[in-house]
Parts: sequence; C-alpha cells; structure tokens
Amino acid sequence: ETFEMLIRLAENYTSTLFCKAYRNMAAEATTHVQEFFTDVGLFVFGTDISTEESVNRFFDTLFAVIYNHVINPGLTDISLEYAECLQMARRDIRPFGNIPKKAIRQMGRSLLPSRTFLQALNLGIEVINTTDHLHFSKDCSRALLRMQYCPHCQGLTLSKPCMGYCLNIIRGCLANIAEVDLHWRGYIQSLEELSSVMSGTYDIEHVLLNFHLLVNDALLQARVNGPELSEQVNKVCGPPVRKPMQSPHCSLDQNKDNQGLKMFSRDSEETLASRRKEFISQLRLYRAFYGGLADQLCSNELAAADGLPCWNGEDVVRRY
Repeated sequence: ETFEMLIRLAENYTSTLFCKAYRNMAAEATTHVQEFFTDVGLFVFGTDISTEESVNRFFDTLFAVIYNHVINPGLTDISLEYAECLQMARRDIRPFGNIPKKAIRQMGRSLLPSRTFLQALNLGIEVINTTDHLHFSKDCSRALLRMQYCPHCQGLTLSKPCMGYCLNIIRGCLANIAEVDLHWRGYIQSLEELSSVMSGTYDIEHVLLNFHLLVNDALLQARVNGPELSEQVNKVCGPPVRKPMQSPHCSLDQNKDNQGLKMFSRDSEETLASRRKEFISQLRLYRAFYGGLADQLCSNELAAADGLPCWNGEDVVRRY
C-alpha cells in the first residue's frame, strides 16, 4: 500500500505540473502520465515489462504533445499520423537532450531493487505461512503426551516438565523447522543488504517524487530549442498536418488522492525509507526465531523454572 501511494503521488505531482504550467496541453499530457505510472506500478509489483521502453514511450508521446501545443501551435490539433511520425522521430531528433537517458538510468536503478524487495517480502510471508502449520510424527506426539499429560495420571496436575527434558522433546519435534534457521538468517541478511541499496540518490521515493522536475526540465529544453526542432521535424515529417479538433483544458482534481498521502510530505519524518528501516530493525529481532523456537517454547510456556521440582518423564524430581 505504501508503494501504491507513492506511485499515485508521483503521478499527481507530474500531472499537476502540466495543469499549472502547461494548461493547454494538460489533458492530453496527463493521459500519457497516467499510462507511464501504470507501467511503473506494473513493474514494481512484478510484471515483466521494460522500464527503459516505458520511459522512452512516455517521452515519445510527450514530444508530439509539446510540438502540437508549444513548439508549432495551431488552431487545430495535428493528425494522428503526424503525431506518430513525431513519436518515431523523437529519439533521433532528441528534443529533450539527455534527460530521457537520465530518467531511464534513475528508473532502472530505483525500481528494480524495490520490485525485488516486495518479492522478497512475499517470499518471507510464504515461509512463515508454510511453517505455521506443523504435522508432528507419531513419535513426537507420544513424547509430547508423555511430557505434558502423564504426570496428571499420578495426580501431579501442577508439575511442569524439567527444562532439559522439555528441550530434548521439543527440539526433536521441531527438527525439520530448525533446518530453516540457516536459510532464514541468510534471508534477513539479504533483506538488510537490499534495503541499504535502496537508499540514497536512487531511492525510489526520491526518484519518483522528483520525476516531475525532470519532465519540467525536458519541456523547457524543447521550448528553448523550438525553432531548430521545427526545422528538423519538417525534414523528417514534413509540415504539420492538422485535424479540426481542439484539446480540452486541464480538469485534474488536485485534491484527489490527498488523503493518505501526507506521509510523503516534504516536512514529514515518516517516509518510505524510514518505514523500511523500522521494518528491518524489527525483523532483526527474529533472526534466530526458527533456531531458537524450542528454547522459546520451553522457557516461556512449557517447562518449570530452574530450581523448582519438575517432571522428568517418570517422576517429579528436584533436578533433571
């Protein structure tokens, strides 16, 4: 949900840029903004699509929009065929300079670790769910019965098993679970390393929430080089072919999605990075969970405290 909110907010920032600074092309541009951030979400949540192609497609379509409304504006919109020619020519004409390449680099280096992080969380949930339902062997069931209920037959209802006796039985019953321990420790260490990669310049939060600034720089660069771009376009696509239709003005609801997005406010200390850091810190506490499960069960619930009379499987004794 946090990742979803972040993507929605980044989309909102970018759409708002057009509504505030480029109103005449906002409605058309925000459609392409929505398509781009839909691709971002699909990639982060596991769909195999190319982030490079998504960024390129966004800037391809953006070039046609800014050419129509800013570089070579007219009373009517350019035709669909002419827009397609502009989109195909964008990578050769390079109206936005190196900004698309910069965006490709930033998206690639921020989205992939985040995608891997989410996949890793799902793997952790799978491990926990799998080990949540244990099927004990008959030998284990008999040993547990002897440990917990046999003293009742002698009227010793308050006696608890001795610590050493309890550990022997429970460790035997949880032998298969103990095998998970080494892998679980490695899993948590990998999550820690992955989380550290997700910080800094290529932190997904930093990259997505500043994407609108890259877009703004790209649009400014295209505007400044407008006359030169028009000449290049005329050589490749010919003069604009127009159709009798005008683009509607911006109708973005700027209050949309504001609820629940305040955690990403510039003034807020609760960011995606801080939540991730807190999560990793909590997870570290459970690094030895599977290896120490028998000790936890006996110490916290099943066995008698040291020094107290306890059941050893046959009788109540002072010491096991």
